[in-house]
Amino acid sequence: MITRRAVTAGLATSLIGLPRAGLAQEAGSPVPEFTAKPVPLKLRLDAAGEAEAWTFNGSLAPALRIRQGVELQLRLRNETALPLSLHFHGVRGPNAMDGVGGLTQEPVVPGQSYDYRFTPPDAGTFLIGARVLGGSAEPQERGLSGLLIVEEANPPEVERDLALLIDDWRLNDDGSLAPFEQPAEAAPAGRLGNWLSLNGQPTPQRIEAPPGGRLRLRLANACNARAMRLRLDGLKAYVIAADGQPTSTFEPLRASLPFAPGTRYDLLVDLALEAGVTGALTAMVGDGLPLLEITTVGEKRPALPAVTPLPANTKLPQTIKLQNATRKDVVLKGDPKAPNAPWTINGAAGQPTGAPLVKVKRGTPVVLALTNQTAFMQPLHLHGHAFRLLHALDDGWEPYWLDTVQVPENKTIRIAFVADNPGKWLLASTVLERFDAGLWTWIEVT
Repeated sequence: MITRRAVTAGLATSLIGLPRAGLAQEAGSPVPEFTAKPVPLKLRLDAAGEAEAWTFNGSLAPALRIRQGVELQLRLRNETALPLSLHFHGVRGPNAMDGVGGLTQEPVVPGQSYDYRFTPPDAGTFLIGARVLGGSAEPQERGLSGLLIVEEANPPEVERDLALLIDDWRLNDDGSLAPFEQPAEAAPAGRLGNWLSLNGQPTPQRIEAPPGGRLRLRLANACNARAMRLRLDGLKAYVIAADGQPTSTFEPLRASLPFAPGTRYDLLVDLALEAGVTGALTAMVGDGLPLLEITTVGEKRPALPAVTPLPANTKLPQTIKLQNATRKDVVLKGDPKAPNAPWTINGAAGQPTGAPLVKVKRGTPVVLALTNQTAFMQPLHLHGHAFRLLHALDDGWEPYWLDTVQVPENKTIRIAFVADNPGKWLLASTVLERFDAGLWTWIEVT
């Protein structure tokens, strides 16, 4: 439970400018390193002690920015106590670079390094996090997550482009991390934190911008298990991308957005025309926790052009021929409250050996019917592809691409995609304790 004390601890902060640890990579630049290592950090300002966080290059929530068409080169150096690998959540890159330790690569053992090299085909906002079969939850809860931002050739005109990584932490009263106990049950529900951070810092954080200005907010949920809604208070916001892929611009319904682990949104936010007006991005947890406060200061800026959609990522499939699709039922089961009721997909926990869920030739349209027979909302992420969320009657789809979707409890939803990326690709829970316990399967594209 996120407590009032934990909220109050952040109220005194005023981090104008949202300082970030990040890297900007240009073509031909030296290979940057992400050195994963333990660092004692005082996360909660009112705490007596420190938490042993795991950081990239000594900092939490780094943002790596590259331009579309530039090859990403990144060296992971592991100075932690556990095997690691880096998954680039949402990137439709080559399978060998997907970063799933135990499936697409050998895990990087402590003291070793591994080089990732690929050119992301799409512009967008993507998560970076540790993904090792059976060993992802603790590294992420200790802070090993960041953002990969692939910038468009002609981005929209904004005052500032802000990368915002939201996470929760389970802390003891003294500020140290709560123990990582081995789950006694075969179907752990997931580790919920009691302290919420923005870019690894206390909340709310505060920034200033001119009246009439426009900001781009890149929002990403790096929590282990916490699904929430985000509310936009006193802000005029337009969604321009979901899960890294451009959308038709729209205003969020009731000024709020569902926000499961692994989900990302790009927003354009237009600010008030008068000085001294404050709006907020609020996590709808308890009575609501302000994450970011934006205040208009100074002279009104000249009028900006109307909000327009981002250019589409042209390497996405133009059509999905549902009439030709390979179809598969995918049934999720498990109950943390019952003995001997593990998380399973189609009756089995995930295994990298044996037959895949689906094996298809490249270019095959695929429809998966995801049935959640559990009492929990189940967020799932498909690696290496973007998909459409089908209408209930299978007669069309929602007008946006996704790579992460929430399947409501005791409901069925259908997703469709073109299996155009060769390799072995996970379909996996983004609640990492459930993922570690086997709530995943994989498809093969040949």
